[in-house]
Amino acid sequence: MADQQLFIKMALDSWNMYVKRSSDLFNSLTDEQVMKETSPGRNTGTYLFGHLVAVHDRIIEHLFLGERLHPELDEAFLKNPDKSGFDMPSVATLREYWITVHETLANYFKNMQAADWFSRHNSVSEEDFAKEPHRNKLNLLMNRTGHLAYHYGQVIYLKK
Repeated sequence: MADQQLFIKMALDSWNMYVKRSSDLFNSLTDEQVMKETSPGRNTGTYLFGHLVAVHDRIIEHLFLGERLHPELDEAFLKNPDKSGFDMPSVATLREYWITVHETLANYFKNMQAADWFSRHNSVSEEDFAKEPHRNKLNLLMNRTGHLAYHYGQVIYLKK
């Protein structure tokens, strides 16, 4: 049990560190900076911001924690690439969504027990989970942390 708690702490510490770093980065940028491309011909900060909010919002459902807060973001930020013509919320709205989604996740995470973290998430069937128990909720969080770190590395280019 102590090993499980250690692994959970390590994963949550990493997640929280990247959420904080990303929050600090987005908060240090003006709306105008966020709306720019990270590099010529690449994604805008707005798209990456919305994409991260949408992906993190999905964690609520993936971990069987409740209903998503912003499924309306999927069309513009998950199902289609940047500049595909779909309406996007303002940067100010995305900032509000970012805070709400991460506060919601933090509240859910603090109430999860060790056994919860090592149970299956909703993107894996019960049959597959029986064969591959490493495809658990903690693994999903670690994957999403890596995803966040990747996009953080893109967004940092907006800081000039």
